[in-house]
Amino acid sequence: MSASTEATAPLSLDREKLYAARLRAVRARPYLATALFALRVVESRRVPTMAVDRYWRCYASPGFVARTSVDELAGVWVHEVAHLIRDHHGRGDRIARREGFEGRPADRLRLNIAADCEINDDIYGDGLDTPEGIVTPALLNVPKDELMEDYVRRIRLESLPGGLHLWLDCGSGADGLEREWDLGPDGADGLSEQEQDAVRFKVAQGLAGPPGEAPAGWRRWAEEAFQPPQPWRELLGSAIRAAVGGAGAGDDHSYGRPSRRSVALPGTILPSLRRQPPRVSVVIDTSGSVSDAELGAALLEVAAISRAVGGRRDLVRVVSCDAAARVADPLCAAEGITLIGGGGTDLRSGFTTALRRRPRPDVVVVLTDGQTPWPATAPPCRTVVGLFPRPYYRLRPGDDGYVPDTPPDWARTVRIS
Repeated sequence: MSASTEATAPLSLDREKLYAARLRAVRARPYLATALFALRVVESRRVPTMAVDRYWRCYASPGFVARTSVDELAGVWVHEVAHLIRDHHGRGDRIARREGFEGRPADRLRLNIAADCEINDDIYGDGLDTPEGIVTPALLNVPKDELMEDYVRRIRLESLPGGLHLWLDCGSGADGLEREWDLGPDGADGLSEQEQDAVRFKVAQGLAGPPGEAPAGWRRWAEEAFQPPQPWRELLGSAIRAAVGGAGAGDDHSYGRPSRRSVALPGTILPSLRRQPPRVSVVIDTSGSVSDAELGAALLEVAAISRAVGGRRDLVRVVSCDAAARVADPLCAAEGITLIGGGGTDLRSGFTTALRRRPRPDVVVVLTDGQTPWPATAPPCRTVVGLFPRPYYRLRPGDDGYVPDTPPDWARTVRIS
């Protein structure tokens, strides 16, 4: 081969250097080892640095690898695999549907920046070099320790500092929007969804070690992503039974069974104290943020509640509530309940309507997604909240439409999965 031919030959990917960087990343972050070794490397001259797709392929630019040190490449490895572990592509899909994104470059850029901010605020340091010029919450003057869903609403592209664009294309694995270089679902060396979940599970197990060995962001991910499923219907039933088990809840006297104290008064029959089934008011959140499937689940819970009170449907009242409460209906059959709503959410009016019932309920059960203001003081009866899960989307104080999303301490909360 002539010298001129050698000079014009395309640079090949230095895989030995790239794999040495991965090994350094594993030594710095051993709890990510399973995920780092699961990535399949694809040489690509179409990516500016390194990027990932949703099938756990890692696309690497030969030129970028050649001019970047092993220490810095180790940080890039951890950054890219973090996108996949935290399911940024799946979450990006959900954000795009919610926000009406159409795959435009500006939309992709906002999603990628938001995902990067979630990762970059705590993964570097402690043996892992920070790549030069990366985007961080501090650089954008936004709070740290937030999630991709929070950052995407805060980011304004016109206020971005210069010099960042080299790092702002981490591939479809970072935001869910396909790139022209993606090999797609039928390409070689991709991981199936089951294989991806298995890798994430191994990482979560690795993060279950002694406190302090992993950053807070990783520990939060492991706690939220792999909580064991709760038997929520049993928990809801036990919460209702516990709520009505306190002294004085539904008590009455009956001569059907003489009191044991009668033996102290010969010739006198004293009535015994009998536990009456509790009166339950069920407040169902019918705001626009609650899906039809969740409303269907709420009706199933109403039927379960009626069974928990001994089948006494006359003891159960249902209040449908969005920003205003509707009339409390007696329960005839769960399938006959009319749920009216679709607007904003303010369950305080639902509490007011439920507590106006005479006689007053022993228990108020609220079925909601939690995006509502709550009463400032505890109701004069037990309260159980069945909470429909909202795993990622969160509003913050000062945001448009913010309302507290955590039930108060005086309510027993059960997460409905």
